[in-house]
Amino acid sequence: MAKVIMVQGTMSGVGKSIICAGLCRIFAQDGYKTAPFKSQNMALNSYVTSEGLEIGRAQAVQAFAAGAEPSADMNPILLKPVTNMGSQVIVDGEVVGNMKAKEYYAMKHTLIPNIMNAYERLAGKNDIIVIEGAGSSAELNLKEGDFVNMGLAKMVDAPVLLVGDIDRGGVFAQLYGTVKLSEPDERERIKALIVNRFRGDISLFEDGVRQIEELCAKPVAGVVPMMDISLDDEDSISERLARKKRGNGADVAIIRTGKISNFTDMTGLELQDGLSVRYVGRADELGDPDMIILPGTKNTIEDLLELRDNGLEDVIIRCAKAGTQIAGICGGYQMLGEEIKDEEGVENGTPTVIKGMGLVPVRTVFAGNKVRTRIKGRICASSGIMDSMQGTEVTGYEIHMGRTEIIGGSEGEAFALLEDGREDGCILGNVFGTYLHGIFDSDGFRTKLTQNLLAAKGMNTDVAEYNYNGFMEEQFDRLADGLRNSLDMKLIYDILDGEHNGYDI
Repeated sequence: MAKVIMVQGTMSGVGKSIICAGLCRIFAQDGYKTAPFKSQNMALNSYVTSEGLEIGRAQAVQAFAAGAEPSADMNPILLKPVTNMGSQVIVDGEVVGNMKAKEYYAMKHTLIPNIMNAYERLAGKNDIIVIEGAGSSAELNLKEGDFVNMGLAKMVDAPVLLVGDIDRGGVFAQLYGTVKLSEPDERERIKALIVNRFRGDISLFEDGVRQIEELCAKPVAGVVPMMDISLDDEDSISERLARKKRGNGADVAIIRTGKISNFTDMTGLELQDGLSVRYVGRADELGDPDMIILPGTKNTIEDLLELRDNGLEDVIIRCAKAGTQIAGICGGYQMLGEEIKDEEGVENGTPTVIKGMGLVPVRTVFAGNKVRTRIKGRICASSGIMDSMQGTEVTGYEIHMGRTEIIGGSEGEAFALLEDGREDGCILGNVFGTYLHGIFDSDGFRTKLTQNLLAAKGMNTDVAEYNYNGFMEEQFDRLADGLRNSLDMKLIYDILDGEHNGYDI
């Protein structure tokens, strides 16, 4: 069976996911077959595995860091919020249904066998398992029935590294409070502390390290500096979504809605030479971009109504009529159509029929079955901005519950022809939509799209093309190097081997 180590946090957003990804990379570099694990993840950024199952994006990224193929066993429970009070519940990669929080908490204990079976399958095939906790491990009201933080650590007998974020302030209180609020047996499981996201000269924090160790009676395994690493973010607390400033090159505005999902689709664009990418949540922020993208959403109807209420829909339609390039991905594609029908109440439990933006001639009907597949295809459209791009290869994945069809007799044409023979998406003039998440990770497509946007502005189209997958591999190596330089890896290996028990409380 595999050795195991768990990374828990003092709160959400302290960098647990990145620390886990870095450890996965280090262990893999050191010759160990490594896999990530998170028993329950709540996030709108998800990933479709090769077997057509859905997991949290963070665990897919950690798997890539470990050089492993992502699998549903790495994240047996995924919660995707659909309202402020409920989520879509995904177990072992399959949708169970939408549940209110109270309903889910009443039944979640029945999922423990799923968690343990997934973990044991991973442990039987790997040398090391790196487990990520969720939120804070010291939420006293959530301790009963916990199987995400200390509850899971006990179930699999995992030693714990506790991470605090000094950049957010109060790291002494974060670490000391979390340790002291833990039960005695839980405190014993915490073997070392990590201070994350330090800015400046780390040598000036030596007294701080000593004080933390004295207060918590635990060793500090390292002070990790703020690192400029470009990896996919887990969810909508990402600082990326606050990017509003327009830079040089073609201006691409991403519409930021309340239930935005899989915004990691935009990573390739953000890194592309010749593009300036920003996120827009209000009508007065939009201005006159060269391209507007409506990303995926976990609640198409609710987010469309939000855009209708805040005036963004009207501005987007005016921009489209003025010739601005408009693109929709998945839920954003559905919004661009003539009509959305949810007669079974799939999204919110209430049957709904709503008019779309009317920018592409398609109709969407929601159904209970969820499409989940990784797919390749080629651009078959030859009009609009796709001129000269016909035949360009694209890869991506589909995660959607709607079926969208082009209205017969309309001028719209399919966007792409997929390898399984299906047609995807629709394009009409300067507006196109597609169900393919991750399409901008396709190097050839992204580069040609950028060149066409720049040509329309009369700008130099000689842009540097980069290999997206190669770039991500470089980021994993940089992350591993940064952690090796800042963490006491001997201590961490000793903890992993059960040869170091930390200090006594």
